Amino acid sequence: MFLWDKSYNLKGFWYYILGSFILILFSTIGQIPLLFFVDYDSVTVDTTSVDLLNTIPSNLRLFLLMISFVAVLPGIWLVVKKLHDLPLMSILSGRKNIDYNRILFSFCLSGAIISLMVITGYLISPDNYEINFKLKEFLILLIIAVCLIPIQTSVEEIVFRGYLMQGFGYWFNSRFMALFMSCSVFGILHIANPEVTQLGYGFIFVYFIVSFMLGITVLMDDGLELVLGFHAANNIFIALLLTSDWTVLQTESVLKDISDPTFGIYDILTGSILYPSVIYIFAKKYSWTNWKEKIFSRVR
Repeated sequence: MFLWDKSYNLKGFWYYILGSFILILFSTIGQIPLLFFVDYDSVTVDTTSVDLLNTIPSNLRLFLLMISFVAVLPGIWLVVKKLHDLPLMSILSGRKNIDYNRILFSFCLSGAIISLMVITGYLISPDNYEINFKLKEFLILLIIAVCLIPIQTSVEEIVFRGYLMQGFGYWFNSRFMALFMSCSVFGILHIANPEVTQLGYGFIFVYFIVSFMLGITVLMDDGLELVLGFHAANNIFIALLLTSDWTVLQTESVLKDISDPTFGIYDILTGSILYPSVIYIFAKKYSWTNWKEKIFSRVR
């Protein structure tokens, strides 16, 4: 497994804690430009950080949010190359080079799924949506989405299902604990998202399902390529096709969901069927074997 290759001289978990703080520092620095565009005159006692961000025009807001992830890229290089003295491929892939065909396949699969879900939802319940398309604003959104969202999603995957998974696995000497801990941290950090506020803490279930699906994919495929493509397409297509007043990414998309936010058994069943199906497609296409060993064996 590329994360724990025997040729790597992996350091203790305290190094990963220090590295995480360094990455958080770079992310914080990247968020500084946001502060110059917030309308502080609208601040009240009940104002939340999400409300403050919503005072910034949507395309500019998305651009500034994505820039904060661009700022993390040199932090990743610094932490992996200088702090841990490891090659960048140690948290990217077990292959000699990044497999871009894997990224493209996963991107197309995810894009098709998101598009189908949005179109189906609109056809079934058109009264829940309104046309939000404005050509100029959409074209600007398209440029931002295509250029910057893949950086945001790649940073998240590299940090959570690359760097942290490597650290947790080495600390617990367990592939499953690496999967469980990295996915749990990913899910917990999304608790502050407005979707959770609107739909309730049960919505965290969706984050955990997605996170475990991506984590299992990394372990079974011995690389991040598939999750890089899947995550990027997911965020790009959602940003372009659908928005609402209560989601974390409010964009100049084609459609706007104006229905009352609800989360129920239908959403749970959809997540429980959809994401295992994606795992099945990946497994068949790339002939995954030795599931027990790759998910539950010891790291060393």
